Amino acid sequence: MCDLRRPAAGGMMDLAYVCEWEKWSKSTHCPSVPLACAWSCRNLIAFTMDLRSDDQDLTRMIHILDTEHPWDLHSIPSDHREAITCLEWDQSGSRLLSADADGQIKCWSMADHLANSWESSVGSLVEGDPIVALSWLHNGVKLALHVEKSGASSFGEKFSRVKFSPSLTLFGGKPMEGWIAVTVSGLVTVSLLKPSGQVLTSTESLCRLRGRVALADIAFTGGGNIVVATADGSSASPVQFYKVCVSVVSEKCRIDTEILPSLFMRCTTDLNRKDKFPAITHLKFLARDMSEQVLLCASSQTSSIVECWSLRKEGLPVNNIFQQISPVVGDKQPTILKWRILSATNDLDRVSAVALPKLPISLTNTDLKVASDTQFYPGLGLALAFHDGSVHIVHRLSLQTMAVFYSSATPRPVDEPAIKRPRTAGPAVHFKAMQLSWTSLALVGIDNQGKLSVLRLSPSMGHPLEVGLALRHLLFLLEYCMVTGYDWWDILLHVQPSMVQSLVEKLHEEYTRQTAALQQVLSTRILAMKASLCKLSPCTVTRVCDYHTKLFLIAISSTLKSLLRPHFLNTPDKSPGDRLTEICAKITDVDIDKVMINLKTEEFVLDMNTLQALQQLLQWVGDFVLYLLASLPNQGSLLRPGHSFLRDGTSLGMLRELMVVIRIWGLLKPSCLPVYTATSDTQDSMSLLFRLLTKLWICCRDEGPASEPDEALVDECCLLPSQLLIPSLDWLPASDGLVSRLQPKQPLRLQFGRAPTLPGSAATLQLDGLARAPGQPKIDHLRRLHLGACPTEECKACTRCGCVTMLKSPNRTTAVKQWEQRWIKNCL
Repeated sequence: MCDLRRPAAGGMMDLAYVCEWEKWSKSTHCPSVPLACAWSCRNLIAFTMDLRSDDQDLTRMIHILDTEHPWDLHSIPSDHREAITCLEWDQSGSRLLSADADGQIKCWSMADHLANSWESSVGSLVEGDPIVALSWLHNGVKLALHVEKSGASSFGEKFSRVKFSPSLTLFGGKPMEGWIAVTVSGLVTVSLLKPSGQVLTSTESLCRLRGRVALADIAFTGGGNIVVATADGSSASPVQFYKVCVSVVSEKCRIDTEILPSLFMRCTTDLNRKDKFPAITHLKFLARDMSEQVLLCASSQTSSIVECWSLRKEGLPVNNIFQQISPVVGDKQPTILKWRILSATNDLDRVSAVALPKLPISLTNTDLKVASDTQFYPGLGLALAFHDGSVHIVHRLSLQTMAVFYSSATPRPVDEPAIKRPRTAGPAVHFKAMQLSWTSLALVGIDNQGKLSVLRLSPSMGHPLEVGLALRHLLFLLEYCMVTGYDWWDILLHVQPSMVQSLVEKLHEEYTRQTAALQQVLSTRILAMKASLCKLSPCTVTRVCDYHTKLFLIAISSTLKSLLRPHFLNTPDKSPGDRLTEICAKITDVDIDKVMINLKTEEFVLDMNTLQALQQLLQWVGDFVLYLLASLPNQGSLLRPGHSFLRDGTSLGMLRELMVVIRIWGLLKPSCLPVYTATSDTQDSMSLLFRLLTKLWICCRDEGPASEPDEALVDECCLLPSQLLIPSLDWLPASDGLVSRLQPKQPLRLQFGRAPTLPGSAATLQLDGLARAPGQPKIDHLRRLHLGACPTEECKACTRCGCVTMLKSPNRTTAVKQWEQRWIKNCL
């Protein structure tokens, strides 16, 4: 037994923000309506409400929000005829399953990768049979986090692929997509999505004697089987477990079920407390891919008890008579599967919701000794919400308390002073549905008054708050997001301005330890990570501009080089892009025409319309080179954007290659060249800039420390503003996100559908100085086109950095389509 009322030292949970609905004149809560909530790996939250008014019924709607802009709520009229009982995101975070109390299941997918545009084209139906559990089939991808190896140099040691079979495979071992659900009457239904778009659905009874299923959960085994746990709601009845195998036989879906060992909750076998907890209210596997461990909660009207059980293989003793007939040798001893209780709590307040961690930290049953230590990691705790309004984070195996949050301190609105409010009679505000984020550093709860709250969970849970330890945990989880491609918004919630510098440096250090191939794969993701971290501190804000520009430069460089085609198709040597890089690195001549002579110009021939369509991107390259060289005399100032480029040989080399390409294309079509405003008509601006750029590149092209640019070069750059008009660059898109404005211990109160006027931190005020003011003409950040102050075209904006771009392409050429293809799913 362990006592849940004793919070561990340094257990830290605090409220980040609360979002509520506008006050309606006649709105009613339906307490009997269950709430569903799901948190995706992209930090999108889908949830349902129990609010109804005379003219609006929110109970049949699915609401989706991005955690960075929670007020921008998108509500889908789901066409479900009954209350929605389950919501489930897929592994990519771009598709959502919803199921209702009428047996209808719908699969929603993003239209054009927009978070506020959803469509449902497929689904299934078990008419009139409410769905109690729902899950996507397992795709066979399982990663294990080895916390004990967090100091290892290779990502391969920290995060390893676990051998895990998909629930069903297509030809060639490709996992088949689909979903599985369990209904109240004891049916299991499986739907498979064929590559052709057709849906194969099959429904089967879990066992011959069908009974009522009030609660169920679904988990997966490494061998590709599915395990379903069911309970009829009474603690006097056993919790049943079934193995489900799915196969496709002659184009039809087939389901085979088999009964596994069942269990009775410990609290019902204790004679003194046999009738104290009559109902089982929560039944959950500890993880989707851990079918051997299950969490159970039994409750009365006022209290609850939570138990954690584990399925183990145990040897069967063989009677001596049988031993003599056939002696048991070595491993031949017969075994049996048995459920054993791992831990149980004392009597608690009544539990209203449970949330389980999604971090795949590798744990075995023997890790209980670790659990009993004080060492807790994010991802080892599960959340329990109680009817008194409190939330406890408890260790997932030992059920010891790691942190406690009391909701009595309600947040004040941004513009309202803290006044003492009278307490209202009636049930306490408590969470009816809860979910943990993918890194377990944040928790979302929907309460019985329809409000949505996001809580921060400390990375050094259960420890006295130690900055070094918090940094280590945050770094480890940032690396995990870098490897998996998951969104890292919930990690940024915990980054203090003082941590930014060391986190960026350590992240870079860990990245440089990886193999060259892995570095290449992660090169843009680490830049995006560094940019989002640097936004949080006023000291590093200008570096955000540099990372943003570097990402844009890498994208332009790879797109323009990919347009070059070899003159003879069967040339065995390098591609034109690689050859261009090699020649530009070898020839250090400052004259652009001498470098050009060494290239096979026939590889650079492109269609005239294509060249004209690329003019805006080529103009950006030209403007950026001019800006960089003009800012060289002020290089001592760290506060100027572009500072890091002056010492970055790789980026300068990339700009130099692009200048050569632009020069060649300018000979084919002069109108595609960047336009400069020069004081003299005879000046060759491209040659001048290339000459100065080459001199600067020579200073820092080698691996060692960069040498200082000579005085002659600095003098020439000083003269640039008198020869050419220096352009003002658009450094950053304006972002109105929350994360850089959230202050510790000061939760915000927000309203759905109304953008707040948030107080800016020192960092955000500096960021705003580098972005366009709200009234100024807008720009398409990815196409570099001016849209005017009130754009007539439909635009989309990135929820993370605020990049704005037009939805429909104004240009039809292949090269522009190729450039736009990069930004269909996500932005820089």
